[in-house]
Amino acid sequence: MYSEKFSNLLAPLISDLHYECVGCEFVPQQGNSLLRIYIDVPDGIVAIEDCEKVSREVSAFLDVEDAIPGRYRLEVSSPGFDRPLFTLAHFERHVGLQVSVQTQVPVNNRRKFKGPMVAVDGDVISINVDGTVHSIPFADIQKARLVPDYSELGAGAREKSKP
Repeated sequence: MYSEKFSNLLAPLISDLHYECVGCEFVPQQGNSLLRIYIDVPDGIVAIEDCEKVSREVSAFLDVEDAIPGRYRLEVSSPGFDRPLFTLAHFERHVGLQVSVQTQVPVNNRRKFKGPMVAVDGDVISINVDGTVHSIPFADIQKARLVPDYSELGAGAREKSKP
């Protein structure tokens, strides 16, 4: 898996810059691949200057290592409210919250799950979808994100103004 390879390669460099490498997504494409890196800071507020700093250092490192053949685009960003979950530790940290999970292979005859994560037991994540708890092996997860509660974030539906 390319994404894990880049996370392992870049995490020490990003850590030396005093950021956490939350994870990487690599999308290989003919002539213009994409490497997206999610970083975090201890106070949880990633500024544009943080992304620029990490981008400059990572770009120089990748050029020296020649880690990506051909042209590529590099994106560095915060994980955002819909934070991607890359590791078991990420899942454990967010038990009780709403998640959206897509699996590589069907689990209980489905590949998409959305609901509160009720537990992480070893390498199995349990998600309650409409009253049914599904146990999903971590190894089968292709993509996972938190599902933010926008009303808690103060971004609920706005009332229409009256004329």
